[in-house]
Amino acid sequence: MPQLARQAIAEGIATFVLIFIGAGSIIANSITGGASGLIGIALAHGLAIFTGVAATGHLSGGHINPAVTIGFLITRRISLVTAVVYVIAQLAGAAIGGFLLRAVFPESAWQVAHLGATELGTGVAFGTGVLVEAVLTFILVFVIFQTAGHSEGPKAIAPLAIGLTVALDILAGGPLTGAAMNPARAFGPALAGGYWSDHLVYWIGPVTGGAVAALVAHFVLQTRSPSS
Repeated sequence: MPQLARQAIAEGIATFVLIFIGAGSIIANSITGGASGLIGIALAHGLAIFTGVAATGHLSGGHINPAVTIGFLITRRISLVTAVVYVIAQLAGAAIGGFLLRAVFPESAWQVAHLGATELGTGVAFGTGVLVEAVLTFILVFVIFQTAGHSEGPKAIAPLAIGLTVALDILAGGPLTGAAMNPARAFGPALAGGYWSDHLVYWIGPVTGGAVAALVAHFVLQTRSPSS
């Protein structure tokens, strides 16, 4: 099997895990009357990313996120073809995860939780949502570039650092936007459940924040002059 095909499958599976476990934890929290709460939801997402990056990082880089892939593209770390294949695989994995959640949970349960879809909190405007998602994704992509994406970074703990960043971002931004930090995370449940409210927030914010973080990390913090 061609290398790119194997990388795409890895990205699809890892993104599927994120949706099934992450969005699934929101539905499960609703069923149990909020037993796990925000902390449980944050841990579910963080652990899903931790395991996904650990399992696929050596093969595909463990992007699991179009915003991350775009960051690698604009810093010329991957080709346009690879980036397009990755994003398609990520969205496909997210869609499969969303539809499987819809199939395995009772309709009464997933409808109450909106299938774990990311949505703006009460009183949060579109622009504020974009800003929050941009900041949260900036933090995430910055950590990715400075750990897994840095030649001298602590690659051994990169999956843990990335997963913890996701969990911390959700603890801070979850009540505001759902803290997607990832267009695929928003896309899967939205497609399967039909919850498209303010969906552009979860593309504009993460792609913008991720791009800025990638540029800062790559061209400011990591690029060395000949005399350095």
